[in-house]
Formats: sequence, structure tokens, C-alpha cells
Amino acid sequence: MSASKKSIFKGTSFTNFWVSRMFTSTSFQMISVAIGWQMYDLTHDAFSLGLVGLAQFIPMVLLTLVVGQVADRVDRRKIVFICQMVEALIACLLLYGNFANWLSREEILIAAFILGACRSFEGPASSALLPQVVPKSILQQAISWSTSAGQTAQILGPSLGGVLFSVGPAYVYATSAIALLLSSILTIFIKLDSEFIRKAEPVTLRTMLMGLEFVYKHPIILGTISLDLFAVLLGGATALLPIYAQDILHTEAWGLGLMRTAPAVGALIMSLILAYFPLKRSFGSILFAALGIFGLATMLFAISTNLVISLIALFIIGASDVVSVVIRSSLVQLQTPDDMRGRVNAVNSLFIGTSNQLGEFESGTMAGLIGAVPAAFIGGLGTIVVAGLWMYLFPSLRRINSLSGDKTEKAG
Repeated sequence: MSASKKSIFKGTSFTNFWVSRMFTSTSFQMISVAIGWQMYDLTHDAFSLGLVGLAQFIPMVLLTLVVGQVADRVDRRKIVFICQMVEALIACLLLYGNFANWLSREEILIAAFILGACRSFEGPASSALLPQVVPKSILQQAISWSTSAGQTAQILGPSLGGVLFSVGPAYVYATSAIALLLSSILTIFIKLDSEFIRKAEPVTLRTMLMGLEFVYKHPIILGTISLDLFAVLLGGATALLPIYAQDILHTEAWGLGLMRTAPAVGALIMSLILAYFPLKRSFGSILFAALGIFGLATMLFAISTNLVISLIALFIIGASDVVSVVIRSSLVQLQTPDDMRGRVNAVNSLFIGTSNQLGEFESGTMAGLIGAVPAAFIGGLGTIVVAGLWMYLFPSLRRINSLSGDKTEKAG
């Protein structure tokens, strides 16, 4: 068990990458909590609060083709470093704005937009950088550890941001700025395990669209990315947690907090398990099995009227989701040539971001039309239906046996 950990952390480069990702993701979560609360404190307007999330999401849509092109032409460490420095600068400006008392609705939206733009560049560049930091033989473990950093940030960031905000928003921004500066320093010292030769191709509309073209022409990657989009789109029951906490489970705010934490805890534990005990074979079968469990757990959560059962269901949702995330991420990374990883990861990031945002919208809309319980139940059932449909539409994905693309023999 310890050998797998040693093989990952024996050098400083992956350690620098992992800690940098942890600090950056936690800081982003903290800042998002702070600017959301400050926006509502200033405006007492739910629409303005929604604009903060929209301001962070819009750059992802607008910049997808650009960020992928940049990530395939420029040293990815430099992209991540610059993004972290800009994010640290925004945190410092928000800190100064609190002391000078000039933060308004517009300034907060501008800060949210710039942070969203930075994350749009940083995400695909960081994802494309990881296969250059570790050998292919331990890439799945590296992705599992990287996922654990993200899940830890989702647990730690909002809670730490909330605690610091209760003392004063300046503490959130000061802490985030320091963490982001440390992240940027760690990024500088990441050494690459492998380099790649960047093609001297002109910047044209076609080269910008090559990520989409590559995904479309490779059924395994197309199936992987589109499966994430539709499965998460339908299975977004976590968006309904406030309704369940208040109207169905009749719990206080602490219960809502537990329900928000349960999927992240399940995801964190499973990502650590996969880091120590990486999957060896039957990746296609395990992927679809994990999605089936995700759907069943969502349906269990939908009909539960007991907080303990709901927490167990949410824990399973988070754990099963991470299994599919690690497999999908590993497939995308290993099935994509290095000179295309930036563009393909940009497309992947857009699909993931879109599925998360639209999934919350879909769940909320369905709940408004037919009620929270039927909406969540149908969403879980829809995930199972999508998994079954994708097994039929993408048989190469179903039969894949190893991350290198080997397939099992067809039955019969």
C-alpha cells in the first residue's frame, strides 16, 4: 500500500503540483463564498447573487477555444503560474476594497468574471500538465490524488471561508492571497517528467476547432465526455438539498451542512482508495457500473425521509461519482496525444462546467414543475437510462479493458 504512495510522492514535482492544486482550489472556494456573501449583504437581491455564478461561468464558454489553443502552444506551467498570480492580485484588490470601503455590486462582478477567466485557462492547462509530471504507469494514481485535492478543497474551502468571513471578509481575501502566492511559487518548481515538441502550426479557426474535431473522431473520448455531460445533467439532485433539508427531512441548517458535506466526503475517501489501490482492468464495465450505482443512490436519496439514510445515499453518490471521474479523466488523458491535450481538456472542462450548471438548472426547474422528490427520482433513473444507452451507442467504451485502450473480447 505504501509503495504506491511512495511512487507518487518520492519526487518533489508531483508534491508541488498536488499542494499547489490544493491551495488554489481551496482559495477559489473561499473567495467564491466571500464574494457571494458580500454581494448579498450589499444588495439583498437573489438575482445579483445569481449573477456572481454567471460571471464565473461565462468566461468558460467564451474562452474554450482560446484556452485550449494556448495550452497546446505555451509552457503549461507558465499558464498556471500566471493565472495563480492574477488570482492572488484579485484577492489583494478585494482585500484593499474592503479596507477602503469601495466594493460595490459592479466591482464584485468584475472580480468574479476575472476569476472565472483565470480558472478557464488554469483548469485545462493544469489537467494537460499532469501527464507531463508523472510517468504514464502511475497516471491513474496521480489523477486519483489530484481528485482528492479537489475534493478536500470542496470540503475545506467553504467551511474555512465561512469561519473567516464571520470574523471579517478581509481575513478570507488575505488568507487566499497568501495561499495563491504559495501556489504560484510551487508551480515554478514543478519539473517535467516528459516534454513534448510543439507543432509550429499557424493559429487558424481550424486549429482552434481541432479539439472538438478530435473528440468527435474518437468514439472513446466522445463517449466519455458526453457521458459525463448527460449523466451529471440528469443526476444533479444535490441542487435540491435546501428543499430536502427544510421541507422533507425537516432538519436545521446543521443538517443541510451535513448533506452538503456527505458527497464530498464520499468522493474524498474513494479517491484516496483509488490512489492506493488503482484499478487494473475492466475499466469500461466499472465505469458503467459506477454510473448505475450513482443513479440508484440518487433514487434512494430522492425517496428517503430519514436524514441518516439520506446522508448514506449522498456519500455513495460522491464515492461512485469519483470512480467514474477517475476513469473518464484517465481515458481522456491517455487517449489524447500531448500536443492536443490542452484543446481536448478545454472541451472536457466546458462539458463538465456546462453539465454542473445546467444540471442545477434542470433539477430546479423539474422540482418547480413536478416537485422535488419526483424530480430527484427521475434524475437518478435518467442517469441509469443514459448509462444503458451509452453502452449501446459506444460499445468500444463499454469493452475497454485498460487505460491504454485495449478492449476485451466480444462475448459470443
